[in-house]
Amino acid sequence: MGDVGEAQVGQVTELHVYPVHGEPGEDLDEVRVDAEGLVGDRRKKAAVHVLASEDTHFGTRANVMVSMPSAELAGVVGGVLRLGEVELDVTTVPSGCPGVYAAVRRPGTLRLGDVVTSHGSDANA
Repeated sequence: MGDVGEAQVGQVTELHVYPVHGEPGEDLDEVRVDAEGLVGDRRKKAAVHVLASEDTHFGTRANVMVSMPSAELAGVVGGVLRLGEVELDVTTVPSGCPGVYAAVRRPGTLRLGDVVTSHGSDANA
């Protein structure tokens, strides 16, 4: 918190898990995040799929929506997103949908309204 290179960029606006392939997801107010991703979510290509709120109209099945510009979110690839007490290593941009994929660096409980901060890949240089 307050580390050099860290910038507050938004808040968590939506949380979703998709337990069954092809079925509607579940909207959550809070969820436990472990090394495999959001508890209750089926395992996919990445532990967590994070999406900028402005991109929700694309109908993606992302787990976490954040109130930050999509270009800024994509710029965190190679860096870290901190969402409340949870830390994610942002690994890549998906090939067929908006947002970013991430691995879990530090598990914890994620809640609607949690502050989102980023350490971009260039912040560690």
